[in-house]
Amino acid sequence: MGLSDHDDGSCSMNMLAKIKRGRSKISNEQGVALLLVLWIFIFLFVVAFNFSNSVRDEAEAAHRFSEDTQGYYLAVAGFQRGMYEYLAQSQGKPAQQQPRPVQQKDNAADLFDGSWREEELGGGVSRVRFIDEGGKINLNRADENLLRRIFTNLKIDEPLKSILVDSILDWIDADDLHRTNGAENDYYQSLSTPYTAKNGPFDSVEELLWVRGVTPEIFFGSSQETAAGSETRVGLRQIFTIDSPIDRVNLRTASAEVIHALMGISLRKSREFVEERKKLSDKTINDILPLLGLTTTDPALQMFVFTNPSVITVQAEGRQKDSRVPRRVKAVVRATAAAGRLELVRWIDRDDMPVQD
Repeated sequence: MGLSDHDDGSCSMNMLAKIKRGRSKISNEQGVALLLVLWIFIFLFVVAFNFSNSVRDEAEAAHRFSEDTQGYYLAVAGFQRGMYEYLAQSQGKPAQQQPRPVQQKDNAADLFDGSWREEELGGGVSRVRFIDEGGKINLNRADENLLRRIFTNLKIDEPLKSILVDSILDWIDADDLHRTNGAENDYYQSLSTPYTAKNGPFDSVEELLWVRGVTPEIFFGSSQETAAGSETRVGLRQIFTIDSPIDRVNLRTASAEVIHALMGISLRKSREFVEERKKLSDKTINDILPLLGLTTTDPALQMFVFTNPSVITVQAEGRQKDSRVPRRVKAVVRATAAAGRLELVRWIDRDDMPVQD
């Protein structure tokens, strides 16, 4: 039985359709495979990218840890060297066996001139300086008159001046009765982050930041441009201490900022006084008073004493030469009655507070 021409055409068309469908199916399968391959490549790229970032971050963390560790021991070495120099000077023994620091002034015998003593050590740099706590104002012993004098000389105007004075005294006193412009628990409990007043002595100067009216600018100090030029406002952390063993201020070691806050002398002249004081080989009261224009009968002397430091802060830094960030430690040390003995009052293993040169 034969096939008609129509049947032949229909069969051919069917065959062509099947071939096209087969090719289309193959093309679709190839497209899916290509997409899968692309997604696999993208996945591998993301994994590789994340892995490389993780390796880089871990390498940087390891490098920072290494720098921090080396800087820490360089700082501790600077602290130990500083203690040796202090003991040698207090006993009248020159520390001649030690290598001379890379930066050392001619009057370096005065450890309390406020300058850093720096030396190269083990491929790094360590430096140390001494601050006499007696050269600052004892925050826990300051009365209302002294606080008003200080804030007046720091150019803090009313009503903020009265708020600061009363709030500091309210923070220290043991009762819950606030002064006219002060603050007690009722004020501090009303803040967005409530807390209570201390009602006791300050445990650190940084605690001032909790007191009503004390802003970061007042505590740390500030600098602003005026028509007359740049004007610097001394911060409270530069003039106050809780570690001074005396009620008054040691004129032998007081900083320019403390002189400015106590006497109202301009900061520029106070700094000139400190620089002139550094040049004196023998720092006696008769040598120092003329630099301030004072005499032994001047009433301003009631705010000062003239004595050897007995409680000191030792600031030490260490860093590798290629490192920009130093590691800092700090300690408060008290000289005891026994010769050649020091008592560690407080050790701060990581001092993150900004250091002022």
